[in-house]
Amino acid sequence: MRALVARSGSVLIAEVPKPQPNPNEVLVRVTSAGINAADLLQALGHYPPPPGFDPERLGLEFAGEVVEVGSSVTTRQPGQLVMGITGGGAHADFLTVPASACVPVSDTVDPKIAGGFPEAAFTAFDALISQVDLRIGDRLLVHGALGGVGNAAVQIGALVGAHVTAVVRTHEHDARVFSLGCHASVTPGEIIDSGPYDVIIELVSGENLPINLQSLALGGRIVVIGVGTSAKPEIDLRLLMSKRGTVRASTLRARSWEQKSLLAAKIEHHLLGHLSTGAYRIIVEQQFDLADGPSAYERFRQPGKFGKIILTTD
Repeated sequence: MRALVARSGSVLIAEVPKPQPNPNEVLVRVTSAGINAADLLQALGHYPPPPGFDPERLGLEFAGEVVEVGSSVTTRQPGQLVMGITGGGAHADFLTVPASACVPVSDTVDPKIAGGFPEAAFTAFDALISQVDLRIGDRLLVHGALGGVGNAAVQIGALVGAHVTAVVRTHEHDARVFSLGCHASVTPGEIIDSGPYDVIIELVSGENLPINLQSLALGGRIVVIGVGTSAKPEIDLRLLMSKRGTVRASTLRARSWEQKSLLAAKIEHHLLGHLSTGAYRIIVEQQFDLADGPSAYERFRQPGKFGKIILTTD
């Protein structure tokens, strides 16, 4: 089968063996799969996958058809459409994944873009709901609102009933973020004067942490999901203390399958209904065939994207 692999800093299309499912796994024929920042970092040699995953194989999210089930699987059947996250290997014609880590794809969702849902939605939901308990009426600031996880965070915040402010590079992008349900937008230079915020989700750079602290409300919560190239910012802990604030951080990729399965169950219960009705949307910047994977990765490197770069296998 075909798969995208990282070799010597480049992304290549290669032939690899087709996997076989273990007793608790399903074999999925991939229909679509999004590209994420972790994929690009892995391709450049900066972000190795968790133990047990081939360091050359790329791809953290997928959607597709179950074509075979392991001997102990009872919750999924061949022919079902599913999606989910994995530690690697999703940029391929087929992959295997524990059945418990999959969520269903409804008939109202296009399977050719469904592969752009899991990583962003799972990450944003875990950060905002599980990590910092975003609640109705909270004032939420979303850094990186134009990207995949940012898109998801804005939409989840709006669905929860928070007052959502999106950070944009310039106000020329306002129409895009307002289409996701945010209530206001600010440029980086306008953040401090626009606060305070009860919850801030940081998706861009550790350098933003001092500004985030200044903009935090009493008892506010910051959750760090992305730091870019600045992972060691200097902060004034006295300011954090005076705000009685909380700083949390999280990643999904290295979590156990059990933890990923628990998150999948939460997503299925709380978010899939909104995806099915269109209240939550998968924002797509561009689609590429798997055979054009190297070009897709090159497009992902470029700035100015709104939403996901998605690979398709048909």
